[in-house]
Amino acid sequence: MKDLDDKIPDQKELEKELNKYLEKKYGERVKLVVSTLVPKVSPEQTDEKGKTPKKSSANINFDMKPEELISYLNSFIVKQDEAKETLATKICTHYNKIKFMLEKRGGSDPGVGNIKNNIIMIGPTGVGKTYMIKLIAKKIGVPFVKGDATKFSETGYVGGDVDDLVRDLVYEANGDMELAQYGIIYIDEIDKIASSGTIIGPDVSRTGVQRALLKPMEETEVDMRVPHDPISQMEAIERYRRTGKREKKTVNTRNILFIVSGAFNGLEDIIKKRMNKEGIGFGAEIKSKDEKAEYLKHVTAQDLIDYGFESEFIGRLPVNAVFHQLEVKDLYDILKNPHSPIISSKKKDFRSYGIDLQFEDESLWKMAQMAHQERTGARGLISATEKVLLKFERKLPSTDIKELVVVKEIVEDTEGELQKLLKDPHNEERLRRYRELVAQERDEMKAYIKARKPEFLSRYGAIFTDTRIDLVVDRVLKQEMDVNSAFEEVLSTYYQIRGFEKSFLERHDIEINLEEEAMDLLLAWILTEERDVKEILTTLDSLFEPALKLIRDRAGVNSFSIPKEGVEDPEAYLNRLIKDVYRTIYDIGEKRQ
Repeated sequence: MKDLDDKIPDQKELEKELNKYLEKKYGERVKLVVSTLVPKVSPEQTDEKGKTPKKSSANINFDMKPEELISYLNSFIVKQDEAKETLATKICTHYNKIKFMLEKRGGSDPGVGNIKNNIIMIGPTGVGKTYMIKLIAKKIGVPFVKGDATKFSETGYVGGDVDDLVRDLVYEANGDMELAQYGIIYIDEIDKIASSGTIIGPDVSRTGVQRALLKPMEETEVDMRVPHDPISQMEAIERYRRTGKREKKTVNTRNILFIVSGAFNGLEDIIKKRMNKEGIGFGAEIKSKDEKAEYLKHVTAQDLIDYGFESEFIGRLPVNAVFHQLEVKDLYDILKNPHSPIISSKKKDFRSYGIDLQFEDESLWKMAQMAHQERTGARGLISATEKVLLKFERKLPSTDIKELVVVKEIVEDTEGELQKLLKDPHNEERLRRYRELVAQERDEMKAYIKARKPEFLSRYGAIFTDTRIDLVVDRVLKQEMDVNSAFEEVLSTYYQIRGFEKSFLERHDIEINLEEEAMDLLLAWILTEERDVKEILTTLDSLFEPALKLIRDRAGVNSFSIPKEGVEDPEAYLNRLIKDVYRTIYDIGEKRQ
């Protein structure tokens, strides 16, 4: 060790050498103090021994089933049923296979010849491709990064290095390298790196990027230090000076799912030509408005190779998902969806000023028509809502108006309707329409849930009652939660209360069973009135335990069904119960005499 220590320069020598390097490269403007390069770990990031704790990937939902994920996506995304099916199935299989390998083999290495379910998504802009992948990543609990294929080059000197996407995953995982190894990398505009066939020699912005993606999409080790980053190299030198060890941090891409997407303009012509040449005659049968998507459903690997991709690149993307163009009805359905991010975001904008926003159906249809004219899919809806509501968003916060009903007249004549509202802000007819829409919003949410009853019943059967559906609706409308999250919150609270029953039996050897009305009251207290669940259950425990023990010891009763009254006014209920028991004992004694 002494020889090794002799070779390590002290801080002053290291600082001097590095400053010489920087002076040659940048002149005398840049000076370096080596100690400033040492990253410090905050106290909350260390355990009691001062070491940084290793994080785990326990929060990944490896058990997600395709039907469950499709149900989740249905709450947010309109149309695109085939794409939902493909993505939900293959992504769930990807993560369940990882879990299987971890449990059965003790590691996630699938062995030689494994085929990873990397996906290529084909469809026009604004149809929900990115949104769908973000939702899936959030639901499963894995980090997600998005890159633009046109921003990368093979070497990394132009735009960025493909490996930077893997490094970004670690950043999104808050430095948890283990979690990052199960992340999703999404690369958009992949069609832009298809070879044009007109360039002589290497094309680093097209086929070069395809080649650079080959290893990461299959399996490779990505160094967390950027080779051409001097700061990264200086940190490594300083760490070596302090520890005498060369630390190498890498992320393996074996389990990282790669998803690429693009509009692929012109690909349908290649498919149509092939199908006609094969004598399928499919072209004459297409009557759909979205003729392009109908052809794209029949895409093959060879079609993509003919489009300009390397065969090795396409071979690493075995799964295809085709998205359809959105029509006016689809855009309207997006706005009408209870979880529309566009309407929800706009409501939050106004709510930040204390103004509640409601939309009549006709106004939503008009905005859908406006958006469709832009031919940018769902993105046009954002532009349409901003055009309609910008002037109201500017003026109303300076008034005492606390509710706004967006009617079709506002869409047709924004300025004129704004002036009418300002002149008569408390118009009774407008207020009546607002109250009706608030009630209608609640009814529509309940109808939406009941329309998906089989789906929700199979997942949340224990709580699927009218009273508890009302609780779910409250959470969705007041807390701006999605339906699935609201159901899961109610279900979690329900099982927490049922767990109290089990715990009571284990601790006191007395069985209690809360009747459904008692359970509903507790759920309402906890979820609607936001009362502390632990405090409520602790109070019930302290009241139930002595009273029920007394009854058990006196009357030999060891099982109790607790009605609503037992929760609403436990002292009165227990006193009555004790009196009834003593009266019964007294009556039995009288008869014996």
